[in-house]
Amino acid sequence: MKPILDGTVEVHSYLGPDDERTLADDVLDGLTRPLKELPPKHLYDARGSELFDAICELPEYYQTRTERLILATHADEIAARTGAVELVELGSGSATKTRVLLDAMARAGTLARYVPVDVSATTVHAVAELFTDEYPGLAVYGVVGDFERHLGHLPAPAGPRLVPFLGGTIGNFPPGSRRRFLRSLRTTLRSGGFLLLGTDLVKDPNRIEAAYNDSAGITAQFNLNVLHVLNRELGATFDVDAFEHVAFYDRRRQWIEMRVRATAPQHVRVEALDLDLDFANREEMRTEISAKFTPKRLRADLAAAGLELVETFTDAEELFAVSLARVA
Repeated sequence: MKPILDGTVEVHSYLGPDDERTLADDVLDGLTRPLKELPPKHLYDARGSELFDAICELPEYYQTRTERLILATHADEIAARTGAVELVELGSGSATKTRVLLDAMARAGTLARYVPVDVSATTVHAVAELFTDEYPGLAVYGVVGDFERHLGHLPAPAGPRLVPFLGGTIGNFPPGSRRRFLRSLRTTLRSGGFLLLGTDLVKDPNRIEAAYNDSAGITAQFNLNVLHVLNRELGATFDVDAFEHVAFYDRRRQWIEMRVRATAPQHVRVEALDLDLDFANREEMRTEISAKFTPKRLRADLAAAGLELVETFTDAEELFAVSLARVA
């Protein structure tokens, strides 16, 4: 029987005015390194998010539709095996995948509370309103904060907790950071909680590279859009037309790297930082890594975080995996 939380809605913010690491901080740190780089989160301004939504529908980009299929196929089994009464969503963007899981929990008769975590208060309030309308009696405890730093502010579990971390986002973390983040999730789960982790799998490198070099050039627009972000937000002087999109599969590390490459020498001024940068001909700036997983790597990462793999669900072609894990 699910606990009675009477449909209450609470939203708590833990972001102070100086609490969020800014684009300026990341530019000053990342673009003054020998290998220039930026965290992938800066790809997702309003335009970048629109482009990524378009990428997800491309024929070459198998990840999103494959993960959706896996969830639709196994959501009821996941709800039954976990007995989860609440779902904690880390980064509350599109509600499509979340709704599949909430529907399954509702059918199982266990759904009691939804806990969205996002840096955007607007997003947290929007999903709270959306889901309280769709699921009568659902309690919502929203957390406005960074899921890498503010998981300690989650409420005590109302019962078995399910934390989905989907979309292959875990692959954007370098290996050391990835395991540290998984350890923080273990603490969040507490006894009786479950992690549902979406991971892209190691496969034919040509299939992987095609997903990041689509024939329509949408991924190229998405990647290069970060230069527009720097120009707009920091008064930078990037000539976007003088850069090109690069994406390749590193077979040794088993990850995709996305970069932007200068097609000619270029001097760039970042006015907001009083910073001058020079790009040599064909010099690159890394904008994203996306690790691909083998069963061995997945088990090792989970074990290092004190998590036990319960079951891995895959599609027929074994392109993508959704793995259920619990506190070991």
